[in-house]
Amino acid sequence: MHELCLTEGLLRVVLEHAESAQARCVSHINLVMGEMSGIVCDSVQFCFDLLSKDTIADGAKLSFRFEPMEVSCRMCGTIFPLNQSGWDCPSCHEWDAQIVSGHEFYVESIEVD
Repeated sequence: MHELCLTEGLLRVVLEHAESAQARCVSHINLVMGEMSGIVCDSVQFCFDLLSKDTIADGAKLSFRFEPMEVSCRMCGTIFPLNQSGWDCPSCHEWDAQIVSGHEFYVESIEVD
C-alpha cells in the first residue's frame, strides 16, 4: 500500500507549510492527482486521518482534483489527451508519443485558521 508512504510525505509538507505560516489549524487540503497515478483516494484519506491525529491537521478535509493523461507527439509536438483512438497524433497522425501528464500527486493549496 504505497498510499501510506505518500500520505506521510503529504502530511509532512502540509505541517511544514502550516507551521511556517503560524497556523493554529489546517482545515482543508486541495490535492491534484493524475488519472494514471494509481493512487486510491479513500486510502489516502484513511491514512491521512490516522497519521494526522494529534497534529494541527487532525480533521482536515482532503479534496482531490484529477488531471487527465496527456501525451506529446515526438514528431510535431502536439499535446493531446490519450483517448479511445489510441496514441496517434490528431495533427500529424504519427504513432510516436510520450506521456507528459497523468502521474501527478501534489498539494495544490492548504486552508488554515
